[in-house]
Amino acid sequence: MKKYNLAVVGATGMVGNKFLQVLEERKLPIENYYLFASSKSAGKVINFMGKPHTVIELKKENIIDKKIDIALFSAGGDVSKEFAPIFQKQGTLVIDNSSAWRRDENVPLVVPECNANDILNHKNIIANPNCSTIQAVVALKPLHEAFKIKRVVYSTYQAVSGAGVKGFNDLKGGICGEKPQKFPYPIFGNCLPHIDVFLDNGYTKEEDKMIFETKKILNDWDLKITATCVRVPVYYGHSESINVEFEKPCTVEQVKEVLAKTEGIVIQDDGKNLIYPMPLTAENKDEVFVGRIRKDDTVESGVNLWVVADNIRKGAATNAVQIAQKAIELDAVKDQFNK
Repeated sequence: MKKYNLAVVGATGMVGNKFLQVLEERKLPIENYYLFASSKSAGKVINFMGKPHTVIELKKENIIDKKIDIALFSAGGDVSKEFAPIFQKQGTLVIDNSSAWRRDENVPLVVPECNANDILNHKNIIANPNCSTIQAVVALKPLHEAFKIKRVVYSTYQAVSGAGVKGFNDLKGGICGEKPQKFPYPIFGNCLPHIDVFLDNGYTKEEDKMIFETKKILNDWDLKITATCVRVPVYYGHSESINVEFEKPCTVEQVKEVLAKTEGIVIQDDGKNLIYPMPLTAENKDEVFVGRIRKDDTVESGVNLWVVADNIRKGAATNAVQIAQKAIELDAVKDQFNK
């Protein structure tokens, strides 16, 4: 079997650590791993794949002297903009978790359950979508194919880990009465209807990301989508209320049947026995959980869905590793090193 060399950029961060966990679980055909981080973390030793790995400082000379086939990035947009092109020019397939490349028309935006074949069109950079978008489209894609979506209304309830370590610490410290360092207001005992910066139209950038990315992944720019994104005092796991209006008639039973056949989805929908998706039960799992499936009687053909997933796993690390897996399966990783 062909073996590859893989780099993790941002290996010491929250998502970087989760990259390593998922890579250990999924066992890709990798010969050598290179763990990159900033100069502050360079030299740190991480036990990974049963042996110690020394963290390498992310700088050009440390990139070009290695034969790296795939690089998983989770180090922020500015770092991606600076260093992804360096890997790209070396022939490395970059899978980037930041928002840096998602709107680039030459860069595929991929959720493997939805648009895996877009991987074949890469020019050595593939974008990992926003965490809140990923779990939504896993549920929406099969429904769009079956019943043709006309309109989507997103209302999200997003965990503090989506804001990184500082967001996580704001909730942890807020329990003890500490002042927030990441968020503008306390998050403990509170909800903030504000994720990312506000735009001129009154939407936040997070809401705008969900709208744009859903259209790009589903390859349907005529979809009508609106969104409200809210930060809630939960450590891990984004929850989403998704209202969907279809062009074709459908029943709740038909919606459930479509979702039950979809890769990566687990249906938890038994209200009488209080069975429904929750962040606590989705934590550290790769699946997208769907429940509270019910008809929307205000339109001719519509449903309400409650969709939950671990934002650090499926919403970030797992999806990126899945892209790498699929790229290997599709033989979409350039064999420039003749392994």
